[in-house]
Amino acid sequence: MPETRIIAVANQKGGVGKTTTAINLGAALAEQDQRVIVIDLDPQGNASTGLGVPPEERVLTSYDLLTGDQPLEQTLHDTDIGNLRIVPSNRDLASADFELSSRPGRTQLLRRKLSHPIESDYILIDCPPALGLLTVNAMVAADSVLVPLQAEFYALEGLSQLLMTVREVRQTANPDLRIEGVLLTMSDNRNNLSQQVEADARSTLSGLVYRTVIPRNVRLSEAPSHAMPVLQYDPNSKGSTAYRELAKEFLSRQLATA
Repeated sequence: MPETRIIAVANQKGGVGKTTTAINLGAALAEQDQRVIVIDLDPQGNASTGLGVPPEERVLTSYDLLTGDQPLEQTLHDTDIGNLRIVPSNRDLASADFELSSRPGRTQLLRRKLSHPIESDYILIDCPPALGLLTVNAMVAADSVLVPLQAEFYALEGLSQLLMTVREVRQTANPDLRIEGVLLTMSDNRNNLSQQVEADARSTLSGLVYRTVIPRNVRLSEAPSHAMPVLQYDPNSKGSTAYRELAKEFLSRQLATA
């Protein structure tokens, strides 16, 4: 069985496009015949909603995956997109940081659950907007971290804290963890600030920054309220086109690092 690549989609700032990226990159990779699992590790459960899993159907969740005896396979939920499955989330996960804080090996819980052979090419972990125990669990389990970065003032300042956390995880628990890349989101090329943030990011981070940039797009914002990725909601929108381009660039990077 080919090795499953695990990518944590993380940024401690909220509203930067983590969930949008997790579900739409997942959908775009699935269109490319990749088998994808999204793990919703955010107590808000937005990735679960965005992939069409209503709250009443979230019987076994990422909370159960972390805290219980259930293997990954028992927590998986099919979506309407072929090749794309999700481990949903609910509010139970909000207490996980507190509940797990005294548990031995508390940062290794997700890694243990994902250490067995998995019928998937990629696992995308949608992290909460914090650098707490849930995000650390994701980083310890992951091969790499994909960082959505909103094209706004102070964006790069917030990034430094995340990179420090990645460095700490490397030193203490996962020496092979790397930065998958930085993805500029919510960009408006008519806006001088967006252009300046992009220029600064590319100057500072060089090849880490994806060529693909995700634009501000009304259809991207509307799609979650219809419980589907934008690739389903409006396949021809600018948002859909951008995430398809991102999937191609992502796969080419995977081949380059294989």
